[in-house]
Parts: sequence; structure tokens; C-alpha cells
Amino acid sequence: MSDKAEKSQSSLWENIKVIIQALLLAMVIRTVLFQPFTIPSGSMMPTLLVGDYIFVNKFAYGYSKYSLPFSPDLFSGRILASEPKRGDVIVFRLPTDPSVDYIKRLIGLPGDRIQMINGVLHLNGQAIPKQPDGNFTSDYRLDPGSDVPVFRETLDNGKTYDTLDQSPDSRGDNTREFVVPEGHYFFMGDNRDNSLDSRFDVGYVPAENLVGRASIIFFSLGNDTSFREIWKWPANMRWDRLFKVVD
Repeated sequence: MSDKAEKSQSSLWENIKVIIQALLLAMVIRTVLFQPFTIPSGSMMPTLLVGDYIFVNKFAYGYSKYSLPFSPDLFSGRILASEPKRGDVIVFRLPTDPSVDYIKRLIGLPGDRIQMINGVLHLNGQAIPKQPDGNFTSDYRLDPGSDVPVFRETLDNGKTYDTLDQSPDSRGDNTREFVVPEGHYFFMGDNRDNSLDSRFDVGYVPAENLVGRASIIFFSLGNDTSFREIWKWPANMRWDRLFKVVD
């Protein structure tokens, strides 16, 4: 074999090794550190918009089987667990179908009492302050409408965020009192009138189902623009949302 052929084979093998190493590194990062997610619905408007691409911090609350690809049943519960904070925006696995990812805001910790009364969130018997904060209009074709009233809520730990209240008397504006069981959490979407969350079929979410905390928006396309439609990116990029921290 000539020196030229040997060098060519050596170079090819080196390139293959680099590709394999890169794939393994990407797999480790996705499994252990950060995982990208796309926002598919308007349930978290105005905090997260359809077309936002976010990174989820997977080590924020430790790891469960749902932290691993294909969710192998290697162990139960969580390891290196940390308690989430009220108000965190969290990706979790739907209790009734763990193959489905949901993203909502954590409202109730174990032992909390949660109730909606006339559109006002009540936590352990106390009304959460709700102040008008302008209006919201989405560029999503299935948006909640134009000039939807925005209200800023401030939780007991000082966490503050905007919510939408399109209808003053939707089915989620008045609920029974929910008492969060031990080892479970209660989630709600910021788009209060258009969110399937713990008030409805989602119910209480086991700690094991938490995937991670939404940390940053790294990419965002408006006007129903598909990620594959590269030629539409310049006109539909939400430049002001790039690298925005998720509050």
C-alpha cells in the first residue's frame, strides 16, 4: 500500500473518531445537562410563545428515569434530587402518558392548598396579588386573540410573572380546593384560560416526572414559521427573544 493511501485511510479514521466523540459528547450533554425543547402551544403565553426554542436545565432537580433517553426503568424516584421552587417553569412528563412532555409553571408544592376564585389564584387560603400589566397580542395563528388583558402575579416567595386572562368567567376561573399530596406538584399555564394543567386532566405531577427547569430561549420564530423554512428566518425571527432568560 502506498504512503498516500495509508495517509488517506488514517485521515478517514481520524475523522470518524472525531464524529463519534462529538456524538457521544452531544448525547452526554443532552442526557445529563441541557436538553432543547420547542414550544408547540400557547398555554404558557405570554412567558413562552409558539415557535420559541428553549434549553431545559436537567440537573436542576436531579435525575429520574425520565432524564434518560427512552426512559429505561433502571431506578425509581430521583437521585441527586433538589426541591423545585414555586414559580419555576418546568418541563415534566404527563402522568397519564409519560411519553408526552408538558411545560407549565409550578404553583403548588407538597401540602399546599390551591384554588381559583373568580379568576384569582389562592394559595393556602391567601389571595395572590394580581395587578393589570397591559395587553398582549400574539403572532400565532391560533393565538388567544388581540389585546388580551395581562395581569402580573406575585407569589409569596417574591416570584413575579405575567399571566393572560382572556375570559373573566372561564371554567378554570373557579375551582375546588386542591390539596397537593406528598411527593407531588401542582402546575398551571400562564395562559390561564387556555391551558390543560393540574386544574383539569393533568392532575398532580409526581416528583419522578420532572424533567428539568426551563432556563433560556436560544431561538424564536414567529408567524407559524417552520424551523425548516430557512428562507423565512430573517423576516420572522423574534430577535428580542434570543438568549432571553425564562422567568
